[in-house]
Amino acid sequence: MLLLLYYPASSAATPVRVRHMEGITHGFLILRGLDGKTIAYGELDQVVGGKTGIVTTDMNFHFNDGSSFREITKFTQQSEFRLVSDKVVQKGPSFAHQSETEIDTATGNVTVRTIDDGKQRVTTKHLNLPADVSNGMLPVLMKNLSKPGTAATVSMVATSSSPRLLRLNLVPQEETTFKFASALHKTQHFIVKIKIGGIAGVIAPLVGKQPPDFQMWILESEAPSFLQSEGPLAEGTPVWRIEIAAPDAESLKAAR
Repeated sequence: MLLLLYYPASSAATPVRVRHMEGITHGFLILRGLDGKTIAYGELDQVVGGKTGIVTTDMNFHFNDGSSFREITKFTQQSEFRLVSDKVVQKGPSFAHQSETEIDTATGNVTVRTIDDGKQRVTTKHLNLPADVSNGMLPVLMKNLSKPGTAATVSMVATSSSPRLLRLNLVPQEETTFKFASALHKTQHFIVKIKIGGIAGVIAPLVGKQPPDFQMWILESEAPSFLQSEGPLAEGTPVWRIEIAAPDAESLKAAR
């Protein structure tokens, strides 16, 4: 029985197929607590390499308490979405650990650098990364499921002090609508359930270490778009909400 728990049944990696090509974009973001209080302001840049076709997204947040978070994700979109690399840097009191993590799918190496009490620790672990690794790509993948409300399962690397593979179940909820001015728009709500494999997955809920569910809302249209998400930004953080933002009119007038 222990062997069955430790070596969970494997499942074939199934990358999400490309239905909507990603392009150049720039967006403004706000990070809030579930109480609505603003914690940080951020931006998202996305560019597409001319020769390589590699899409690079750069998301960063600057916190009110001086902390910072930055994630740079690179992926390809040739019939299927495939992760190339994902790098996350987090600093400041909003995070339990000051760290820099990097995933390189070409080598399978996951490198974690942490600083505690002024001492740096570097850990590099090789993992057999499946083709459906999704770090930094969830909004893109959810916009490209075969039809609204389609369930999917993908992989994710937990970049803790001991990196390991997790499975994410993307579970669609009931379709909802919202009103913007006089127009009604459809929204697909997803709940992302994190599955820890092996005996650790059995023990985690018993010791209170099961990660909370992650939620995301996608606009359904000819051009699907990210609307909002709720979940931890990093290991050990509370559930925070990421929202789309825009400069206020007064700021734009002042800049003229």
